[in-house]
Amino acid sequence: MNVTSDGEVLTRLRDMMCDALLLAPEEFRLDLRRDEVPTWDSLGVLALGVAIEETFGVHPNAEEAVALDGVPAVIEFLRARGISVA
Repeated sequence: MNVTSDGEVLTRLRDMMCDALLLAPEEFRLDLRRDEVPTWDSLGVLALGVAIEETFGVHPNAEEAVALDGVPAVIEFLRARGISVA
């Protein structure tokens, strides 16, 4: 991943999640949880895992992907892989 500011990473995260989960940008929140998003079902988990790999170059395994139950969990996953998210 190229060096970018935390704000740019957050924008990429928002755009990625909106694309993967078919959300409007105004629906994205930093505290958004899976149970609030109808498209964040089993196919949504798969789409999100692929989107994370394509956007940030890190791939969650199946167990990690299922554990991504909200934006906070996605941010923590990225931070654990060395990607700074504000």
